[in-house]
Amino acid sequence: MTFFSVRITFSSEDRKMLPVMEGNMTLTKADLVQHVYKKHEGLTKTQATDSVEAFLRLSKESLIGGSDLLLSGFGKFNVKDKNSRRGRNPQTGEELTLDARRVVTFKPSGILREKINKK
Repeated sequence: MTFFSVRITFSSEDRKMLPVMEGNMTLTKADLVQHVYKKHEGLTKTQATDSVEAFLRLSKESLIGGSDLLLSGFGKFNVKDKNSRRGRNPQTGEELTLDARRVVTFKPSGILREKINKK
């Protein structure tokens, strides 16, 4: 299995620019583009969009190809194969067989886990 590794580091100034999400707010792709655009004065909005899209495309291609995606300081995305198994329709109680499939799992890095638990 191959790994796709990216190192993302944030200075204290970068951290000030990151959005503080309150409650159940979600950071969207548009938010990421906006932050890349604001952080890099030389980039146009189109270039910022292209940068975020390129990162996401590479990430998706890596996972679709069966490779793990390791982002230092953030975590690791793994592709795992699940075997077929017996299941049950909860409404009817009828037994059925669930097909084998691939799933993506995420394990946060120790650094991220520690920062999340400090709040």
